[in-house]
Amino acid sequence: MTSRQRPTTLVLGTSGLGSGDEGAAIDTALALLRSEHVIDTSNIYSGGASERVLGRALSTLAPEERAPAAGRILTKVDRDPETGRFDADRVRQSVEESLGRLGVDQVTLLHLHDPYVLTVREALAPRGAVSALVRLREEGVAAEIGIAAGPVRMLQRYVDSGLFDAVLCHNRYTLVDRSAASLFRDAHDRGMRVFNAAPFGGDLLAGGPRDGARYHYRPASAELRDWTRRAEVVCARHDVPLPAVALNLSLRADTIDGTVVGVSSPARLHALERLAATVVPAAVWTELDALGPAPSPIDDSAYGEDE
Repeated sequence: MTSRQRPTTLVLGTSGLGSGDEGAAIDTALALLRSEHVIDTSNIYSGGASERVLGRALSTLAPEERAPAAGRILTKVDRDPETGRFDADRVRQSVEESLGRLGVDQVTLLHLHDPYVLTVREALAPRGAVSALVRLREEGVAAEIGIAAGPVRMLQRYVDSGLFDAVLCHNRYTLVDRSAASLFRDAHDRGMRVFNAAPFGGDLLAGGPRDGARYHYRPASAELRDWTRRAEVVCARHDVPLPAVALNLSLRADTIDGTVVGVSSPARLHALERLAATVVPAAVWTELDALGPAPSPIDDSAYGEDE
């Protein structure tokens, strides 16, 4: 690790927005839109409610606020939630749904999201999902297009196609897992925008290595909790919270343009901004390196060469 602090974009994730009380959700959406941070959503988040709530909040803003706020919203095309279909026609349908909910004609960045129902070969076929995404960029519906998923090897194949402007990988660049490092470096060197999502990996790095802590949607192993406990001791010795260090690992990386963290309320937004502003002493990074690598928390071996 280097000790150099590099400004990067904090990206506010909205996967849970709209899943509860709609009034509270709109208040949260307004706080996000007025924060001037980039906002990450998707067609499938909260069954479409995330985009709908953002659109309702956008419509209440004054015209001089609305346009710049809308320009900071990034969204994603998703498979059909009922049939799993994810062909070129579904990509078109997905973006039309998203634009309608958001109340906009175009987006700054449109990702192909979690294409796990397809092989990479199918997605990249001449009339596959990616061809529709490229056409949407040509038509100006999306200024840029990206690929967003988890498994690094799969994402690398999409990056190697040379068709994308951006890549988003989640849960694979954290204090306990750096498996996306080579992907991020390659994409950065190609001139792509790089997004690192879920720098806490769930609640392990946000809430600490307590019993029942989870990483990447699964219970964290005892070995992983033990490594995290030792990292927590390092952080405490320098009077910085573990979550602040976990977040700043991503914010300081010279290959990462945006760090995506879920935000569920205005209070959570303010807490996240405080964590991002925390100054982490250089000695923390040195001492964390001395702990050695953490036990591997994710097994991506199920994703074969053609996934």
